[in-house]
Amino acid sequence: MPFTSLVKPRLAEIITSRGLQNARRGLHELGRRARGARHEVHYFHDASDPYCALTAQVLPAFEARYDIALRPHLISGPPAEAVPDPKAHRENAIKDATRLAQKLGLDAPKADGVTPEVNARLAAQLGEPDFAQHLKTISAAQWAGRDLPAGKQSDPAAATSAGDLKLRAMGHYLGGTFYYGGEWYWGVDRLHYLEDRFQSAGLGTGPLLVPPPELAFDSQDATPKTLEFFFSFRSPYSYLAFDRVQHLADQCNAELILRPVLPMLMRGLPVPKAKSRYILQDCMREARRLGIPFGRICDPLGSGIERGYALFDYAESEGRMGAFCSTFMRSVWSVGVDAASDKGLSQIVKAAGLNWPTARDQLKSQTWRRRVEQNQNRLQDVGLWGVPSFHVDGQSIWGQDRLWAVADLLGTESKQALPGFG
Repeated sequence: MPFTSLVKPRLAEIITSRGLQNARRGLHELGRRARGARHEVHYFHDASDPYCALTAQVLPAFEARYDIALRPHLISGPPAEAVPDPKAHRENAIKDATRLAQKLGLDAPKADGVTPEVNARLAAQLGEPDFAQHLKTISAAQWAGRDLPAGKQSDPAAATSAGDLKLRAMGHYLGGTFYYGGEWYWGVDRLHYLEDRFQSAGLGTGPLLVPPPELAFDSQDATPKTLEFFFSFRSPYSYLAFDRVQHLADQCNAELILRPVLPMLMRGLPVPKAKSRYILQDCMREARRLGIPFGRICDPLGSGIERGYALFDYAESEGRMGAFCSTFMRSVWSVGVDAASDKGLSQIVKAAGLNWPTARDQLKSQTWRRRVEQNQNRLQDVGLWGVPSFHVDGQSIWGQDRLWAVADLLGTESKQALPGFG
């Protein structure tokens, strides 16, 4: 086994460990105390982002609850390399933000777009102590399609330029994000992690403002449906979703269609370094919350992916497609198995209940490319580009943290909490 295949998984395990996280947090706190500084939270707002429309609704209550100094910034939007398909990204964001708002009891964005007046109003309020309340009021009017309340304005160009530079320098690319003590928290979806951190530090108490949606389902009322699941062996979010999707489909008596696609880098789509870093951090905490092993990573990009995908036909012929995919991702994302080597891939194959000599004979097969190409075309047809993604009952859903939405479409009424879904 190459030296890097031995060392990198252990380095990844250290990087994603709770011990290192706690050490970094401790160093941050020591530095803050030495400076005599308050607990500063940076918030980056993109007025055109529907997810920011949700964040704006909870920001005043968040600021009031915790002993923090909120530092707001305006940004102009994500860089082009972070959004491979802007049109599909925009359409999905509006649908998803609407669905999430309904789930959380927030006001869903009804209007689309932002006028120059919105950023001019927000720029004029940036230095005000009650910015969060002004933001909530202005954003509510904007996304409801109403006239903005009267107020002062300022040229937003300088403010958004400064915000863009700050966001990039601090290491992120999206709006609706919070930064505190070396860690990022995206939107209302991840605000509960920041709240947990504050409450553990004694900065505030009370029920979470935005607890993660619970996934619950009454399988007795389910009408059998077809669930298409798009995933990639190189996507850690796909790994976090895979076994849970299989369990959900079983509970709902749904026909699960597995649709593997190539990783974005192998499809020629850019993945900025800031995005990769955030995904690793986010998957680490999501895995802990869900009780899923994660962290000893051996990246299968390239030959590891191709060798794994070459075994699809064999695994499917043995009725072990789901078991093989699950074992492969668990092996590369939590055990550090090198799928590019015969030793590593044979370990995966055997653990999935398949025969290694038979599998080895299939490694030169290229028939998987046709399957993957068809799946990628299908993914585009349903209006998405990334994974993990789902298509059920005529609707497309993106993200491992949207399984509650998949369950809502598969069933009729949420009653029974499913284990392991958090």
